[in-house]
Amino acid sequence: MNRTLSYSVLSVWLVGASVSFGAGETRQTETDSRDTATSSVADLKENAAIEDYLRYAALNNPGLKAAFHRWKAALERIPQARSLPDPRFNYTYFIEEVETRVGPQKQKFGLSQAFPWFGTLGLREDAATEAAAATGAQYAKARLRLFQRVKSAYHEQWYLGRAIEVTREHMRLVKNMEGVARTRFKTGAAPHSAVIQAQVELGKLDDRLRALEAMRRPIAAGLNAALNRPSEQPLPVPTSVPAVEVSFTDAQAMEWLAEHSPDLQRLDHLLGQAEASVGLAERSTYPDIRLGVDYVDTDDALNAGVVDSGKDSVMATVSVSLPLWYGKHRAAGREARLHKASVASERADAENRLEAALTMALYHFRDAERKMDLYGNTLVQQAEQSVKVARQGFESGETSFVALIDAQRLLLEFQLAHQRAQADQGQRLAEIEVLVGRAVGGRRSAAGSRKPPLRSSSYGGQAEVAEGEEK
Repeated sequence: MNRTLSYSVLSVWLVGASVSFGAGETRQTETDSRDTATSSVADLKENAAIEDYLRYAALNNPGLKAAFHRWKAALERIPQARSLPDPRFNYTYFIEEVETRVGPQKQKFGLSQAFPWFGTLGLREDAATEAAAATGAQYAKARLRLFQRVKSAYHEQWYLGRAIEVTREHMRLVKNMEGVARTRFKTGAAPHSAVIQAQVELGKLDDRLRALEAMRRPIAAGLNAALNRPSEQPLPVPTSVPAVEVSFTDAQAMEWLAEHSPDLQRLDHLLGQAEASVGLAERSTYPDIRLGVDYVDTDDALNAGVVDSGKDSVMATVSVSLPLWYGKHRAAGREARLHKASVASERADAENRLEAALTMALYHFRDAERKMDLYGNTLVQQAEQSVKVARQGFESGETSFVALIDAQRLLLEFQLAHQRAQADQGQRLAEIEVLVGRAVGGRRSAAGSRKPPLRSSSYGGQAEVAEGEEK
């Protein structure tokens, strides 16, 4: 590619690569208008979707702004690197005029321009271009990291909301069961231990509910920090999270890691910069050439009738630097080659670490996916049936109240585990996207908006029965 086009091509490529991640998200621009764009952003609404949070964070997060401006600053080094050194203007005033045949010399003006050895400017531009691309990869990673923070906190907020709702519903059911146990105790149909057991279960549920409600504050503070909002500013509780449908294999994820990982791309560009630095170190043993022109202002000759009296002089000059200190230049060459070897080793180490991290993230993602299917399609329904059977057995005197409480507790655990797995799946997917440097899978309609299946026909009549017996 022609180096005169490298600046504009790099700028367009990096902007496109860094802002295309995530459908519906606001594009990062290269103008200073980005600093004032936040003033036109409306605050988050009650029904804000996760895309609204991502857009808000992209426009307001100061850390992302800092990474963006670092990248822009690095781009500005490219035209500096490919430019010649500034010309040099020299002025000489003769305190004692130099007498010549045509007259005394009064002053001299000179203009010169230095030219580095052939190929030096191109290598400097290559080094600056690679350095800017590495900074652009850091900006892309900062954007992905920010989106991961937002997605993780958003899913955690959603889970806490659902967990609180489920726990409150179970508390209501256990309170009704306590009333039934108290009524039967008064009539001698149930032991006092049943009442105590219900009260103990209520205490445990109350403790869990308080812990869930207390967790909302730090999670909201973390999300507000990513959005650049005051930590105490209230946030709407998400009513749904985007369900994901992915069909990639682990091998495909590893390929995406090798192709799109911003960490590996940054090190690849740093390796390119190191290669250019090696070439620059080699060229430091060649001289720089300086070309110039001097003009000498000459007065009229003291003797009349001198031919060319007062004629000014114009001279062309050439100067060459002398790279005589070979020890210094050899040391610079060794330094550049060792730095290149260091970057290459760092790149190999980073690839190993990223592959290990991606393997672990894929495991957690697949595990969450498996648990969603297990709890959502099997265990929750079985626990509902278990509660129904336990309730019928308790009413007929065949099952103890403790067994009914245990069945109710197990249902709660399975319901919370299902919600936890759904939140974990979204969080692990965001982690995978950071590692592979691209969006993964296609998003479907929002999931999790319906209420938990606490009033299904399998055991939904329990509340009415308990209330009736209490009466």
